[in-house]
Amino acid sequence: MRLFAAVLPPEEAVRELGAAVDALHRLPGADGLRWTGRPGWHFTLAFYGEVEEELTGPLADRLSRAARRTPPVPLALRGGGHFGGRALWAGVSGDVTTLRLLADRAEAAARRAGVPMGEHRRYRPHLTVARSRQAADFEAYVTALDDFAGCPWTAGELCLVRSNLPRSGVPGEQPRYETVARWALAGAGG
Repeated sequence: MRLFAAVLPPEEAVRELGAAVDALHRLPGADGLRWTGRPGWHFTLAFYGEVEEELTGPLADRLSRAARRTPPVPLALRGGGHFGGRALWAGVSGDVTTLRLLADRAEAAARRAGVPMGEHRRYRPHLTVARSRQAADFEAYVTALDDFAGCPWTAGELCLVRSNLPRSGVPGEQPRYETVARWALAGAGG
């Protein structure tokens, strides 16, 4: 299974960001971007890739432990940025330190469960809203998102999500994401 650990924003946060993203669709060049679907909006904490079936149980056990050790995280969607000319994203404000800690714990859970992980990179929280196959100039989009500030919310769950990649070959088809497990954040220790 192709899996990742994530925090999912609540519907209200998705609606607020959706209104801001709808306005981005009217900017020049927007039709050349691949916009991500709202049902798939998430903050990836750790990407695991293809995970062998026998490792999913140990991974789930480790993620459960990580969730129990991490307190709920106050967050708000805010602003935006880009990774080169390939991805446009919405940012986050709030307790980013604890969100990074949860990401580190989600990565460590996989390593301890025996899931092969690539090189460790410092976690940069973001929610991808568009991608480009060719280098794109995202400056106008980032500027348009500068004033975006969503309402505060509290992330209370760590989710294990399965990514089902498009198989139809239909242009614009989106991956489907299926939450296969959820654990409440409890903060029962460091």
